[in-house]
Amino acid sequence: MRIDLASAPGNPERPNEDWLSAAIPASGGGVLVALDGVTPPRGEDGCVHGVPWFAGRLGGRLTELSGSRRDMPLDRILAEAVRATADAHRETCDLSHVRTPQATVVVVRWDEAYVEHLVLSDSVLLLEGPGGEVTAVLDDRLDRIPRQVLGSVAETDALRNAEGGFFTAAADPAVAARAVTGRTPRERVRAVAALTDGASRWTDTFGEGDWAQCLAVLRKEGAEGLIGRVRALESDPDRPPARHKRHDDASAAYAEL
Repeated sequence: MRIDLASAPGNPERPNEDWLSAAIPASGGGVLVALDGVTPPRGEDGCVHGVPWFAGRLGGRLTELSGSRRDMPLDRILAEAVRATADAHRETCDLSHVRTPQATVVVVRWDEAYVEHLVLSDSVLLLEGPGGEVTAVLDDRLDRIPRQVLGSVAETDALRNAEGGFFTAAADPAVAARAVTGRTPRERVRAVAALTDGASRWTDTFGEGDWAQCLAVLRKEGAEGLIGRVRALESDPDRPPARHKRHDDASAAYAEL
């Protein structure tokens, strides 16, 4: 088994709000967890801790439960991790605030029988089959919202964790039911990758290659190699800034099973 992880902040003067982890339980198999903490717009968010604290608490709980509780499906694990994280700051923070700290989520877990997955919001999971074919598991609800709507803080807040909008892991465990989940027989998966949107830009923003080519870069150059390619593209003065900012926190995890 080969596992490779890398994460880089979008701005070295600001904390990295992504979280990456991998676990190889004593019982066998493995787990990858990738979170992209949602940077709130300027203003109040009701929390005294901040996004990096939230991502660390949620990511740590997700990793522990995914590795130790094989009897729990991933959506139940996400619900429990969100509840435990909310409990950790319920007494000090306003968890009802629409911008309470939140994150996108990718969890992939495998054993000798199945590869299970969960994706919530705009991070990406890639599954490679034995013949090299690559499937991207996506939660595309955010992509369905017009760019001009997302340019408005008030309109975005109205769609955050709301019907007809998009969903992230925040303070309500019920959001776990909104995640994209599934499982694949183990013999049909030879490699997996989890990318926050700062790393998936290589394909979905800059169009440098399709998802299969993205996975090939991860295999050959590693997670740091993919992120380095993204940073080079972002720094090209002839290219417009990607989405809302030129550089974003970028994280990639790759595992050959």
